[in-house]
Amino acid sequence: MDNVFPLILVIATLVTGFLWCLEHFKLTPIPRSLEPQRDQKRPDAVRGKCGHNNVAVKISHKSGWVKTCSSIFPVLFLVFVLRSFIFEPFQIPSGSMMPTLLVGDFILVEKFSYGIKNPITQTTLIETGHPKRGDVVVFKFPLNPKLNYIKRVVGLPGERINYDHLNKCLTVQPVCKNGQNCATSVPIIYCGLAQNDFEQTHNLTGAREASAGFLQIPSTQKVDGAIRLVQRQESLGGVVHNILTMSGKQDRLGSYYQQQGSSLSEWVVPKGEYFMMGDNRDNSSDSRFWGCVPERNLVGKATAIWMSLEKQEGKWPTGVRLNRIGGIH
Repeated sequence: MDNVFPLILVIATLVTGFLWCLEHFKLTPIPRSLEPQRDQKRPDAVRGKCGHNNVAVKISHKSGWVKTCSSIFPVLFLVFVLRSFIFEPFQIPSGSMMPTLLVGDFILVEKFSYGIKNPITQTTLIETGHPKRGDVVVFKFPLNPKLNYIKRVVGLPGERINYDHLNKCLTVQPVCKNGQNCATSVPIIYCGLAQNDFEQTHNLTGAREASAGFLQIPSTQKVDGAIRLVQRQESLGGVVHNILTMSGKQDRLGSYYQQQGSSLSEWVVPKGEYFMMGDNRDNSSDSRFWGCVPERNLVGKATAIWMSLEKQEGKWPTGVRLNRIGGIH
């Protein structure tokens, strides 16, 4: 169940909040056995042996337990509000969004960008906005909502997306009411190739690829068996960012998501859904392969990197990259 932690957080907040109310509003009743009673016939020494003090000790222990639990309510409530409605932290586990986001980056996701949602059911309570082209978005993977994915919004509802897998270029056109492409296309500009510091490595077992990783090394150096990635600047409707591709690598066209009524490598974005792609175009599982993302699956907009560790996928960190702390574009 993908909502286990939010559910636990909600329950813990409610329980500690109830105990906090008992503690601060004095809602706990005083047992009748502890009410003052007049007993003139029995001396104080005898009354002290009759169990009233023992009951008081038990109540004192119970009161201490309630006080301890209620004391953590403000902290839990603050965490609940921040995580559910304002910001939630995530860690980048793969290189699909390189060079924008690297393995080991810790990011903040703005939860209220696309609506205030119920933290358990993820249904929208208050609409606050919709994704814009170029936004970097965290969402629940449509084929397995237990997984969180992060990609860039490329296509909006009602647009026709065409990806040239040979030249690694996008074409985006609004679809008119008659189903045909409108005359005006979304302006997408690609600048020339540029040097970058990323190489892709492959660990092979026989004739099959076992794993792949990415190394960040100066362009003047070379790692045996590694392939230098090619960097280009993409202006996606005015949002400028860098993308990575591999020279000579062809897309897995046979694995493309085939939309009924559309040709291969062409998709029409349905109403209420979005077409997502990774910036590391040849190393990203995205909407090309499994389709569009419904708006109900959106978690929030990635806005900032608050910490970055030098690490490779599946390995322990080896350092800290303080120079990566800042906004996401």
